[in-house]
Amino acid sequence: MAALIIGIVLGLIGGGGSILTVPVFVYLLGISPVIATGYSLFVVGITSLIGGSLYARKGLVDVNTAVVFAIPAFISVYLTRRYLIPVIPDIIFETSWFTLTRGVALMLFFGVIMLLAAYSMIREKNVTNEEESGELKFNYPLILIEGLFVWVITGLVGAGGGFIIIPALVLLAKLPMKKAVGTSLIIIAVKSLIGFIGDVQNIVVDWNFLLVFSGIAIVGILIGIYLNNFIPGKKLKKSFGWFVIVMAVYILLKELVL
Repeated sequence: MAALIIGIVLGLIGGGGSILTVPVFVYLLGISPVIATGYSLFVVGITSLIGGSLYARKGLVDVNTAVVFAIPAFISVYLTRRYLIPVIPDIIFETSWFTLTRGVALMLFFGVIMLLAAYSMIREKNVTNEEESGELKFNYPLILIEGLFVWVITGLVGAGGGFIIIPALVLLAKLPMKKAVGTSLIIIAVKSLIGFIGDVQNIVVDWNFLLVFSGIAIVGILIGIYLNNFIPGKKLKKSFGWFVIVMAVYILLKELVL
């Protein structure tokens, strides 16, 4: 059921899959945070690839924009999973009352990212643009910053970054919302799968579990894309944003207090 919901969310709003995937792997299935972030990259990547392909068939993917937004992050996310994650120590620091392990640090960072994601989703009125624009005008410095920021998120916590990519596509590339969703899925797919390639060399992968989970998520994204024709994106994103806030607070409390 969790895999199905993850796919539906991706199909509906073009992002948010990893916000559900990592907590599901860690808290429901008991997978370590480091492996969970790697698994998340694969599930979100392969599911987004299927969904993005379906959006492309409807003419709702801007390939040129996807290339411009994606290039700054592709190489970086691979290097992060291949070289940075393995060198983070198992115990970052410890005191008499608290020990910050690599897994705890990743989940705390993920909780903060979830809060930022929720803020982005709830502020829908500032990132929505349904009107078709004319010639695309790219703000290259902001695109570079966006790419580097998404690299940190994608590489460290296994997030696809759709909650950042979509506002950037709308504000910087002036894409209408539905085309931003389709373009976001393609960017997420390629970036996440490249990150997983860098990660797979450092972890043992349970391919049977991962493929079954991804297959269910793919069914979910097909449902999500179908439902996208009937559910207003603005209402959906705002509701999901509040749900993400609840999850983020739970993660932060669990790691710091409970």
